[in-house]
Amino acid sequence: MGVDRARIERAVAELLSAIGEDPARPELVDTPRRVADAYQEFFAGIDVDPLGHLAETVPLDGGKSDTVIVRGLRFRSICEHHLLPFIGVAHLAYLPSDRIVGLGRLGRVVETLAARPQLQERLTEQIADTLVDGLDPRGVLVVLDAVHGCVTTRDLRQTGSSTVTIVARGLFVEPERRAEMMALIGATRD
Repeated sequence: MGVDRARIERAVAELLSAIGEDPARPELVDTPRRVADAYQEFFAGIDVDPLGHLAETVPLDGGKSDTVIVRGLRFRSICEHHLLPFIGVAHLAYLPSDRIVGLGRLGRVVETLAARPQLQERLTEQIADTLVDGLDPRGVLVVLDAVHGCVTTRDLRQTGSSTVTIVARGLFVEPERRAEMMALIGATRD
C-alpha cells in the first residue's frame, strides 16, 4: 500500500489549523511536505516482510555453533499511542542450529520491524519471533533499551528514564543461559 504522501500533507495542514496556526505562514508552508517525507521513512517497514532479510543463510560446517551476539543495534520507532518517537538500542543473541546469517541481516530485521507504528513490548516479541521463524535457532534472546518521547516530553517528563524489554525463546528461557547472555550483552568491550 505505501505511504499516501498527499493525504499526509492535507492532514498536517489541517492539524496546523486545528492547533491555531496558519499553514500558509511562510515558516510553515513546507511543513506538510517535510512531515510526509519523515513519515515515508518512519513507516517504511509496514509492507516489508522481515523474514526476507533472513532468506540467505550459511550452513554451518560440522553442525552446531555456539552463541552469536550482536550488541548495540541502534533503532528508532514511532509509538502507536502518541505518534511520538522512541529511540534505542537492540541487543540480539541466538544459538544457531545448523545455519547462520550475515550479521547485517539482523540489523535489517530490527530496522524493518521498528519502521512501523509500534509498542516496544510488541517490537521485542516480533524480533524474537522473526529470528525463530527465519533461522530455527536453538535459542533467541532479544533485549531492547529505549527512550520514549511520550515519557520524556509529556506529563511528568521523566527525561532520565529508559524502558528495557526482554524476550527469550528456546534454550535461552533457561535461567542460567539467560543470565549468561545478559551478562555478555552488558559486558564492556575492551
